Amino acid sequence: MRYALLYTLFLMSVFHPCCGQNQTTVPQDNISKGLYSESQLKEEAAFQVPMSMVRHVKQARNGDILIASYLGVYRYDGKSFTNLTSKISSPRISSFWDVLEDRKGNLWFASKDSGVYYYNGRSFQHFTTKDGLASNMVLHLYEDKAGNIWFGSSRYDGRSFRNFTTKDGFPSNSIRLLLEDKTGKLWFCAQGENMFVYDGKTFTVLKNKDGKTFKNVWSIIEDKKGSIWFSDVDGLWRYDGSTFTKVSQRVAYTIIEDKKGNLWTTGSMDPLGGPGWALSRYDANSLYSKKPAVTEIKSQSAMLLGILEDAKGNIWFGAGGGVYRYDGKTITDFKNKENQQ
Repeated sequence: MRYALLYTLFLMSVFHPCCGQNQTTVPQDNISKGLYSESQLKEEAAFQVPMSMVRHVKQARNGDILIASYLGVYRYDGKSFTNLTSKISSPRISSFWDVLEDRKGNLWFASKDSGVYYYNGRSFQHFTTKDGLASNMVLHLYEDKAGNIWFGSSRYDGRSFRNFTTKDGFPSNSIRLLLEDKTGKLWFCAQGENMFVYDGKTFTVLKNKDGKTFKNVWSIIEDKKGSIWFSDVDGLWRYDGSTFTKVSQRVAYTIIEDKKGNLWTTGSMDPLGGPGWALSRYDANSLYSKKPAVTEIKSQSAMLLGILEDAKGNIWFGAGGGVYRYDGKTITDFKNKENQQ
């Protein structure tokens, strides 16, 4: 009965990705380390272009691009950028990680240490632990099919927060993300813990053929064929419903599938997590072969993070120094449009 109730509650929570609370080993931001100089803060404020680290890029229903930058959340309308958060947070204390437009057109902004902000186009509302949020560290946002907004282990129904813990029968208090696959199974992961799945009755910790569990899963998707793709500390994996197949030793921070069926990832080029990050494309025609064809679109020493395919087929990606757009031929660096790559 306990599990059945829990499944009913979570079945509505189709969110990807959703990050757990109280994380301690996520890549660190530059704000807390004081690495953004006074000149950099003034430059970003003056030019209204995201120049700090961009964790996530989303698309609004009207086609605008929404960009979660550490120093502010921006909207790009195809011509210029607007800092949506300039009136609610000083650049010296900002640390935004994610942005979400809900089905009603309202915007949500997630911060690393200040909870979440809600914007209805006219005014802002700030939610923290004082309002019932499980943690002020909110790294990902998701709206489920019922219209609830999820912040890690917190679910907001428009009136109040419901925080899920081990007391509810849940295996962890630190949910990082969840995926509901086409069969109705729920996939969970938590910081430093095992990935597990819930079938409506039982929680099962997943293991590969060698009996090893999957830890620190950063990203998980279900492709058009119904296969589950995810990355843990050992690399990129595919699950076809019965077998786990290791596709690459490279760890993926973000995974998306584009309209053509290609897989895109960002992550370290070093299987051991050393320096050097890449935006890579796995060719759709070879995804299920023993060695999929991979093309490195961009590589650099700084981190490459969230990915978005927009309505026109352009690939947007966040990085340690702003946001980029790839149109299939040219990479646009919005910090300096004259410096195309």
